[in-house]
Amino acid sequence: MGKPVRVDTLQEALDLLHFCLGGGGEIIPGRHFRDELANEGLAFEDAWVVLRTGQIYRPAEEDIKTGESKFCVEGYEPGGKWLGIVFTFKTIRRAFLITIFSVEERRRDV
Repeated sequence: MGKPVRVDTLQEALDLLHFCLGGGGEIIPGRHFRDELANEGLAFEDAWVVLRTGQIYRPAEEDIKTGESKFCVEGYEPGGKWLGIVFTFKTIRRAFLITIFSVEERRRDV
């Protein structure tokens, strides 16, 4: 296993995520992410909107086992649910989606 990817700012993390989304890299949806996406009744396209348009509001949390930084991008999906998507960078070109969750208190009617 290589060294964890170092990302120094929230904006750098968001820029790197957009780089991965834009074809310069890849997005890997993990099994837990896919399971929770189904539990939320969402399609991958809904999550994609949040990945493209959402913001990272809080500093990364370090995974004690792997040393990787875990970020959470948040925003509205087209149906009005406020989603959080937790992800990490496996390499500069590879973002791994760990989980997804909704925050009912922030839901909006569309």
